[in-house]
Amino acid sequence: MTLRILDVTAADASRHLPELGDMLAACVRAGGSIGFMQPLPAEQAEACWQGAVLPELEAGRRCLLVAELDGRWLGSVQILLGMPANQSHRCELAKMMVHPSAWRQGIGRRLLRAALDTARRHGRTLITLDTRQGDASEHLYRSMGFEVGGVIPGYALDPDGGKLHATTYMYCRLQSVPPAEYRGQIAGRD
Repeated sequence: MTLRILDVTAADASRHLPELGDMLAACVRAGGSIGFMQPLPAEQAEACWQGAVLPELEAGRRCLLVAELDGRWLGSVQILLGMPANQSHRCELAKMMVHPSAWRQGIGRRLLRAALDTARRHGRTLITLDTRQGDASEHLYRSMGFEVGGVIPGYALDPDGGKLHATTYMYCRLQSVPPAEYRGQIAGRD
């Protein structure tokens, strides 16, 4: 079993829309707070990838990294590069997800390392993100060098619509975190 992190193009992602849609829908079903509400049918999730993500990839305003295990796409993270002119030194990490069937296998950590390296390759020195306060992802981000910038209470609804949760805004100065030990093993465009 070989895990590869791929830096994919819009054309690559287009060929894998059913897998991407299934991954997004499964993460939302499992309670992932990534901007969607339950129920999220796979077809609707697929349409979100096609309508929102693919055009941004095509325009070069976003990168998509995918975790592939034995030919199956099981995780992804997006790096938003399209920033205002006065923020061209930074990027944003968005929609990091791992299919629930592959949780607790180190895929999220590998994706995050690759995202930090990708941000560096694009000349960025600061990366920001937001995550549900108290989520397992918050611990992962802290362990990889992210610091808390602030917390906003009552920021978003849980995916089941049950209650509002707080969001933690985090940042990482990329020069303070060493590059991944597997630098150069990211397969893809560069």
